[in-house]
Amino acid sequence: MKIDWKKNLMVAWLGCFFTGASISLVMPFIPVYVEQLGTPKNQVELFSGLAIAVTAFAAAIVAPIWGNLADRKGRKVMMIRAAAGMTITMGSLAFVPNVYWLLVMRFFNGILSGYIPNATAMIASQAPKEKSGWALGTLSTGAIAGNLIGPSIGGALAQWFGMENVFIITGTVLLITTLLTIFMVKEDFQPVEKKDLLSTKEIFSKMDHVSILIGLFITTLILQIGVTSISPILTLYIRSLSHDTGNILFISGLIVSVAGVSAVISSPILGKLGDKIGNHKVLLAGLILSMICYIPMAFVKTPLQLGLLRFFLGFSTGALMPSINTLISKITPTEGVSRVYSYNQMFSNFGQVLGPMIGSTVAHGFGYSAVFIVTACFVLGNICLSLFNFRKILNKRL
Repeated sequence: MKIDWKKNLMVAWLGCFFTGASISLVMPFIPVYVEQLGTPKNQVELFSGLAIAVTAFAAAIVAPIWGNLADRKGRKVMMIRAAAGMTITMGSLAFVPNVYWLLVMRFFNGILSGYIPNATAMIASQAPKEKSGWALGTLSTGAIAGNLIGPSIGGALAQWFGMENVFIITGTVLLITTLLTIFMVKEDFQPVEKKDLLSTKEIFSKMDHVSILIGLFITTLILQIGVTSISPILTLYIRSLSHDTGNILFISGLIVSVAGVSAVISSPILGKLGDKIGNHKVLLAGLILSMICYIPMAFVKTPLQLGLLRFFLGFSTGALMPSINTLISKITPTEGVSRVYSYNQMFSNFGQVLGPMIGSTVAHGFGYSAVFIVTACFVLGNICLSLFNFRKILNKRL
């Protein structure tokens, strides 16, 4: 069966967009929904934080299990499983009677997730090697765009239709994703018996660049820590910089979104550049640019200056995401690609859990500016690790 990988890329992009949007669009009103469910006033912040973190934590725990199944059964079936599972768990949030059931369903939402890493593994296995950077860069813009547009759509929908109905609308969108994946995605995959499946240890033993792979996992972790560490303090930091506090939420939304805009613009272009000059070089440039952006964020005087730095930071995200995914596809044996991407997703999820904890802890002890300095130190450590890992191949293409 001849596979039209570009058609699969288009459908997978839509699926990643809808999945990314569904995850992010409920974030703005989770605290209000927690309060509406009858949670005591002095516990709203605690349960809101738990409701957001528990999904990423659950997804991190099960990611390797789903990756193992994907290598046995195929990526398409895992994409369908994830989309269908999230359809049910996301839609059911409209009917939870109290905050404890909200936490349970958010936990299962994380357990049943995994559409994006399986879509990435499928496109990585189907796209020609010389176009993998462009293909994976393009695919990554789906999730970025979904995460970018989700909060503003979620806020508007909650105002127009009510919070409960937003969960039902989100479930409906995920149902559409499920149907698109079932009927439009094609994969020529021969199921592998469990006894014939290479163990994860054997997969790693077949790789020539295991240290590089571990470094890529750490880069993914630090990328997510950087993205999420400022989320607990961003609005408060902007308020401290601004003289006009009347439209603070609008300004915060713009400053959050602007990094996504530059990432969406740059990901396919930088992915294509990586195909030409080597993805490891683009990754290193992205890390250096992100550190250059984080340090002055600690010393800005106005929200506009912060917004401009966030815009340039988005270009580093646009460099890092396709470079990481493409390098993983190039150094991983085909029979283990889903498992390796699932481990990368696990590091990404743990970064989403650790980032807000690190940001709020540092801000509480040392002030808002210190959050950006600490994040820059993480990135500096990552640059040193990457230079050490890439030292033998810096003048080659990988």
